[in-house]
Amino acid sequence: MSNPSETQNTSEQINDKQRNETNSKPSNSAKRSHKRRRRQPFKKQGSRAQEAHTQKTQAQETWDLSQFVVPEVEGQSRFHDFDLPLPLMRSIQDSGFEYCTPIQSQSMEHTLLGKDLIGKAQTGTGKTAAFLISILSYFLEEEGPGLQKNGAPRALIIAPTRELVMQIAKDAHQLNKHCGFNVVAIVGGIDYQRQRDQLKGQIDIMVATPGRLLDFHQKRDLDLREVEILVLDEADRMLSMGFIPDVKRIIRATPKKEERQTFLFSATYPQDVENLAAMWTYEPARIEIESEEQTNVNVEQHAYIVADSDKEKLLISLMRKEGWDRVIVFANRRDRVRVLCDQLKRAGIRVAMLSGEVEQRKRISTLENFRDGSIQVLVATDVAGRGIHIDDVSHVVNFTLPDDPEDYVHRIGRTGRAGSLGVSISFIGEEDAFVLPDIEEFIGKKIESQQPDISLIDNNLVDNKQ
Repeated sequence: MSNPSETQNTSEQINDKQRNETNSKPSNSAKRSHKRRRRQPFKKQGSRAQEAHTQKTQAQETWDLSQFVVPEVEGQSRFHDFDLPLPLMRSIQDSGFEYCTPIQSQSMEHTLLGKDLIGKAQTGTGKTAAFLISILSYFLEEEGPGLQKNGAPRALIIAPTRELVMQIAKDAHQLNKHCGFNVVAIVGGIDYQRQRDQLKGQIDIMVATPGRLLDFHQKRDLDLREVEILVLDEADRMLSMGFIPDVKRIIRATPKKEERQTFLFSATYPQDVENLAAMWTYEPARIEIESEEQTNVNVEQHAYIVADSDKEKLLISLMRKEGWDRVIVFANRRDRVRVLCDQLKRAGIRVAMLSGEVEQRKRISTLENFRDGSIQVLVATDVAGRGIHIDDVSHVVNFTLPDDPEDYVHRIGRTGRAGSLGVSISFIGEEDAFVLPDIEEFIGKKIESQQPDISLIDNNLVDNKQ
């Protein structure tokens, strides 16, 4: 028989061992601590980030912050002020960024320290770079979760449209240039099997539309249980487009909100979005950047009173006379977009169209050609146009005014982005005159209208190149 005291000692040893093993395992709070960064308050010219990342690659050793000099300016924040890792700073320099936009500086004050964020901001304010920089900084600074599963993204970015997803992914690749992470974009309308094959490897950042993402998850091609950072971009549009049920199912597959970091951005903030934010975020910081109605002071708004039959002639004349080089022309219907595109081609203008009838591969190549200057003019409908996020658009032309004043605001927001100057020109025909007062009331200002010079219409030979 065993000695009772020996049995008691053995039992105590086992209990001690169990307690030690339990203490060595990450608890929920420890897991959350790992998920959310443990950064100290910012130090200018961050030596810690330099020391941690100078040896990342041999190529990186040849670059330091002395090669990226940005003077301090009162009232503006620099990326230098946020103590970002060197590889990321090098990518920021290559992207041409120097000073933060308001949403970038205000949001990074919270997100870089691990807090959830609710941001009210329109497109064109720099919010994409804000959340991408936070994600990449976190990945560079915090130790990874260990063995990373294939098809299990660490950061998940959900956006409502294919064009927006592709734009975010493009920005992510640019900022990831010297960071070495894997970025994957998942959207509908593109080769299904090719996208599925991307999920067989490790994924650091995934950008996706809700429908295709849910499809892959339901087929178990994706594992969302390891998501550390969740970004919901343009939440109000996802709500209006009916994606919220899909988004809810997706989010239920990710870790609890206390165990992940969540950023939610929305251009507007109705009660429904407020309810979603409360459901999906944990003790979030809140920021609000002035709306496009206010920021559009960067856009000169003009209008020409012109007969519908003369609009094409006026547009071609203005382009030739003024030498416009990067223009988006909006029309209300697909058929109108198609006809106008054909007319501009016959006039010798490098033009392409973007509408719902254009298949996804063609949309992507069209946007790339517009970015690199191969295409001079993009003719688009509102649905397709709201997914356009391209800098340096010089002019927006409202060939026909939209019925919804908010669409007018989104249209002219394609120019004058991130503090640059732009020009919006509206053609006011017979039907347009009925909606103009509503637009002026919505934006809180009168749009200067004038008759075009008769030479801009009579002397225009639409079918001949000059």
